[in-house]
Amino acid sequence: MLKKRIRPMAVLLIFMSLLLVLGACGNANNNDPESPDNAGEMDHGNMEHTGSGEVPKGLKEAKNPTYGIGTQAIIESDHMAGMKGATAKIVGAYDTTVYTISYTPTNGGEVVKNHKWVIHEELQNAGEAPLKPGTEVVVNADHMEGMKGATAEIDSAEKTTVYMVDFTPTTGGEEVKNHQWVTESELSPVK
Repeated sequence: MLKKRIRPMAVLLIFMSLLLVLGACGNANNNDPESPDNAGEMDHGNMEHTGSGEVPKGLKEAKNPTYGIGTQAIIESDHMAGMKGATAKIVGAYDTTVYTISYTPTNGGEVVKNHKWVIHEELQNAGEAPLKPGTEVVVNADHMEGMKGATAEIDSAEKTTVYMVDFTPTTGGEEVKNHQWVTESELSPVK
């Protein structure tokens, strides 16, 4: 009986191929929001991309906004995919206090940390603005699934002009209408 010899180079090639396959599996992009690697990250797939255009009761229009209604600006923030670099059409400008908040969604799941933005008028019984970081509030906004009615903690507060905008994502797809909110510092002039 003739025995075949496996050459050392063939063994090495098989071993390296196996390592490549296993390495690719281990480095797969994990989009599972339940994964410990993604805990606390915002899943913008649940964000309400197109809003009704309704503004919260008591919200005051900006008297002299940097970007007037009907003008255009470049979005410098990346609240969701395809937002950064998109040309926005300004459909509303309001003076208020904006907050970043952390909250546990009412429909379950991990804590959402530093969500941008919720405005003072979207908080239940908020009283006088601005609220201090660490203040516990109930959210009336429904920008994301499980947000409305959630108890949140204020992470930061800033008095500024906020804008409601329409834009077409840089990644393609349908136009996003009445997106709430983009702050003045997140916009730049169209060049």
